Amino acid sequence: MTGQKITELKKLNDFAPLHNPNEVKYIEIFQQMLPQTPQYAVFDSQFFTKLPESNAIYSLPYEDTQKFGIRRYGEHGISHDYISRRAAKLLGKPYDQLKMISLHLGSGASVAAEKNGRAFDTSMGFAPLTGVTMGTRSGDIDPSVIPYLMKKLDCSVADVLNILNQKSGLLGISGISPDMRDIEAAKDHDQRAQLAIEIFVNRIIKYVGAYYTELAGADALIFAGGIGENNAGLRQQIVSGLAILGFKLDASLNQRQTEGVISAADSTIKILVIPTNEELSMVQQIKQIKD
Repeated sequence: MTGQKITELKKLNDFAPLHNPNEVKYIEIFQQMLPQTPQYAVFDSQFFTKLPESNAIYSLPYEDTQKFGIRRYGEHGISHDYISRRAAKLLGKPYDQLKMISLHLGSGASVAAEKNGRAFDTSMGFAPLTGVTMGTRSGDIDPSVIPYLMKKLDCSVADVLNILNQKSGLLGISGISPDMRDIEAAKDHDQRAQLAIEIFVNRIIKYVGAYYTELAGADALIFAGGIGENNAGLRQQIVSGLAILGFKLDASLNQRQTEGVISAADSTIKILVIPTNEELSMVQQIKQIKD
């Protein structure tokens, strides 16, 4: 990777301050250690670069949006791309003819909508902070909370962003842990743990319901990520909250942690569990470039 390319990557630090600087650092380290070995940068937000503008931008002055590159960049795109394409294969239908809602649920969590072979909407925004409740990230909040906390805590913007990124979400609500397994272990005797689970499920239901309406129906709902792949109970809670739309699980199939369909025969939508494989997806994307 050339010095010019690394300089271009460094210019993106403002858009992803928690991730990009470290990625660039290790690119430089590997370049020093293995100078003849080619390196490829695969962006987690690339999948969302072609969102419809009505979903991609915020209701800010349009001139500022254009001038400063303010838009919904999204994250987990490598995962959403992989699981949605894999779902199409499992369903035996053309990817570019399907409407799908994909859930990447782990310590970081996001919901995405895919329509006719491309990303249509996503819960994460300008930064990975927004969207559904996550392990330590708050998800969506009223922006007015930031200056309010600055005043009440007598702290800086950076301090509040640290709270929203590192001390909120499941950890902040429960006061126990950012790990859903720890929170579920405490839910029967800890009200805040139970509340954290309820909020986590509630926010996901809101996004799925909105995307289902936005897509005018969908062919598939996909669960992936550490929680999505392994927690049958939470899958059941989420789908139960969508029962008004005709979503229904097969209780026996829902116990699976391997790839496959878990919806009931009379469900209005196919529901799948698909373990994500971001490493394979990145290799496939690089192969396409080289070919």
